Amino acid sequence: MKNNNGYYGQWGGAFIPEVLYETFQELKQAYTSVRNDESFWQEYVELMATYSCRPTPLTHAENLSRHFNGARIFIKREDLNHTGAHKANNVMGQGLLVKKMGKKRVIAETGAGQHGVATATMAAKFGFECTIYMGEEDVMRQRPNVFWMEKLGAKVVSVTSGSKTLKDAINEAFRDWVTRMDDTHYVLGTVCGPHPFPEMVAWFQSIIGLEARQQILERFGADPARVYACVGGGSNAMGIFQGFLERENVELVGVEAGGKGLASGQHAARLATNDASPGVAQGYKTMFLQNDDGQMLDTHSVAAGLDYVGVSPILTDLWEKGRVRFAGATDDEVMAALDLTMKKEGIIPALESAHAFVQAFKEAGELNRDQAVIINMSGRGDKDIFTIAHAFNDPSWQQFIIEKGAEYATR
Repeated sequence: MKNNNGYYGQWGGAFIPEVLYETFQELKQAYTSVRNDESFWQEYVELMATYSCRPTPLTHAENLSRHFNGARIFIKREDLNHTGAHKANNVMGQGLLVKKMGKKRVIAETGAGQHGVATATMAAKFGFECTIYMGEEDVMRQRPNVFWMEKLGAKVVSVTSGSKTLKDAINEAFRDWVTRMDDTHYVLGTVCGPHPFPEMVAWFQSIIGLEARQQILERFGADPARVYACVGGGSNAMGIFQGFLERENVELVGVEAGGKGLASGQHAARLATNDASPGVAQGYKTMFLQNDDGQMLDTHSVAAGLDYVGVSPILTDLWEKGRVRFAGATDDEVMAALDLTMKKEGIIPALESAHAFVQAFKEAGELNRDQAVIINMSGRGDKDIFTIAHAFNDPSWQQFIIEKGAEYATR
């Protein structure tokens, strides 16, 4: 899938400033060393089993399956992973690597905040200094995660440049790294960026797919017909897809942020639309939402973690080859799927994850009871309580906020 220069077909690479060359050489050497060391993977799996609740379960959504009267719906429960999302998989793996490299400080970018919380958690466990970069808009809509990052000991930097979202947080993290390369490792949170990050993050996240394949065979006795995952940068999707990439009978479906509609221009869908074009930014080549001059466009999504202009070069290659199909889910569809999932199964997906539920729900009736689908639930929705309550226009929540605001104002 990848050649020696970090390309997946024509996508990927490492477009980095000369000042970072030696740092990336050091990282590649360290990663190559552990990748070829079976004992490192065993150490990683043991850590995730004892610290992070792996393997996460595969839940048969019986009520939803009956509701759609089609395929049996199974949900891979990454929401039950420590810190509430798949992000811990990559972060804890990189934490072990940082220990071997002898560095004392970690930095990270975050959109939805889950990667930031996971990184702050890892830093606390391993004793690293930690700084998290987060777009100002995301800081506002993901305030609970900001609170936990700071309580875990991390410094959270609100990024006020550009669109004040994930891409701007990534830019600031790279700027930080240039100034402190000797003692700092950048814990990039998704399967994007310069090589070796896409390959390395995909490797750590592959634990999802390895578990899911074994679990579906045990629970259902056969491969699923389709596997659905939301796609921002693409780490949770690559995680679960890797368990089924070689199974040609399994269709892989990535679901991007359709925002206010795929024709509206207010979305973050790269591969589900014709709005993206090839480009090089943030150290790698992929499909970006950009204008004719190569300037990145503003994006929109109700889910902060999907609000990104680019997409993994690995997924772009798989899309180009026809191995992964892409769709878009609008904000309104996401809220409806979230509502249905809560009321039918008592499960609260993150807004990001709910995008995958949308497409699975649309297509479940096309299949029969002798077939199964898996939805990768990449995270839980408690982090989104402010956004969800606002979207549902919940009057009791509004009154709670007013009363709390008045209480704090009088202190």
